[in-house]
Amino acid sequence: MRHCINCCIQLSPDDTHAQQVNCRGGPHHSRQECPACKGENTIVFRVDGKQMNLLAVLEVRAEGNESWGGFLRFKKGKRCSLVFGLVIMTLVLASYILSGVHQELISSPFHYGAFPSNPGSTDGENLSDTKEPHHPPSVNNISYVKDYPSIKLIINSITARIEFTTRQLPDREDLKKQELHMFSVIPGKFLPNCKSPCWYEAFAGRNTTDPYRTNSYALYSKRFRSTFDTLRKAFWGHLSHAHGKHFRLRCLPHFYIIGQPKCGTTDLYDRLRLHPEVKFSAIKEPHWWTRKRFGEASASTMWDNNAWTLFYDNSSDGEPPFLTQDFIHAFQPDAKLIVMLRDPVERLYSDYLYFASSNKSADDFHEKVTEALQLFENCMLDYSLRACVYNNTLNNAMPVRLQVGLYAVYLLDWLTVFDKEQFLILRLEDHASNVKFTMHRVFQFLSLGPLTEKQEALLTKSPASNARRPEDRNLGPMWPVTQRILQDFYGPFNARLAQVLADEAFLWKKT
Repeated sequence: MRHCINCCIQLSPDDTHAQQVNCRGGPHHSRQECPACKGENTIVFRVDGKQMNLLAVLEVRAEGNESWGGFLRFKKGKRCSLVFGLVIMTLVLASYILSGVHQELISSPFHYGAFPSNPGSTDGENLSDTKEPHHPPSVNNISYVKDYPSIKLIINSITARIEFTTRQLPDREDLKKQELHMFSVIPGKFLPNCKSPCWYEAFAGRNTTDPYRTNSYALYSKRFRSTFDTLRKAFWGHLSHAHGKHFRLRCLPHFYIIGQPKCGTTDLYDRLRLHPEVKFSAIKEPHWWTRKRFGEASASTMWDNNAWTLFYDNSSDGEPPFLTQDFIHAFQPDAKLIVMLRDPVERLYSDYLYFASSNKSADDFHEKVTEALQLFENCMLDYSLRACVYNNTLNNAMPVRLQVGLYAVYLLDWLTVFDKEQFLILRLEDHASNVKFTMHRVFQFLSLGPLTEKQEALLTKSPASNARRPEDRNLGPMWPVTQRILQDFYGPFNARLAQVLADEAFLWKKT
């Protein structure tokens, strides 16, 4: 079959290529039928289910048999000419390299300014000072530097449209209408003299009934199967009994570690678990408020509202009418909230290394960042900043989670619901340099008692949790030009964050 790609290229039966006029790339290109194909035998070129963007490289390969067959059909003279041309080309290239011109090309990544010599050496949740191996610049890196001015135009377009607006808060009755089940299972009042919001719930099952038969983690997660086996054995011993009935103690957390992913939340969680006054849920990240809502330290609580379009009426110009914090505040207006952040540039690279499954490299990361910026700009051309940040379709299409590093957008929305005094906002960089000081700030914020000398030694000397894997560390840092692009993109958001928190450390000028 001959393919017409976005009505730009016609492959005629004799394999000649005819370029159509007025061809435009990107999501806004012309949708008119190709005059040569007349709508027949046409496809839109896609990669991994996504439409190819402007900076993607299209490579069309002929089938192996056709390629060699065409070569053998060459006349002898043409084959000799081809070989002679290749020899001349090789000699010219060798002369070019030996002349030292390549030295100028290799140094070109630094023509746009100085960059840190060891960017990205610390992983999102790695507190060690392990150095990255040295990786020489690649040919692609040279090309990426040349593309910087065009990418800068995209970033300037985004920056010009940034507007931090105050969202309109829903009232409690609107929340009830949207989440009837939630308001039916969580009472309006909790048990007195309990630090956490707790209540008793009647349990109608028998001692042969599996209490977790409807729990999604118990049903579908092999990882937590042993955890639920342990919970089943201890379940009946934890029930209260009165008037011939069984009662189950249910609780909401006293505090939440709400974000962000790849910012050290796992390490913070593991160290907090060592305090005798702290009891966590059986699973670190149940995602109850953000993804499950049938029931923490879920790093998704702060930012993940992606599913709102599936449940709520989209009548707010693309902005979600309800956010996670609205529901938490409805039940826990005095909740305490801990946020761990890091340089969003390094967070994104750590996130990429952790979640990407194959073909990971500095080149691949750069290309994904470029594509993500184009997608974000396309959204900003038509919608508000908040609408794009919480856009489920856009976020699913993103090759890297660019939006998670827009801390100011999320935090400002949380501050419209909760008071600033209810937050403890930490930086991973500070936690990495002084674990003891950070943990004491957390204990003080949560009004926890002091530790024994042995407990404190265990807490501060424990190795870092969820550190960067050796195979990912061997890939080295991102390219300096990629780092600069991301610094340009995140800069305005960091500036707003530092302004809100009155702390210039959140500019991440020196991490």
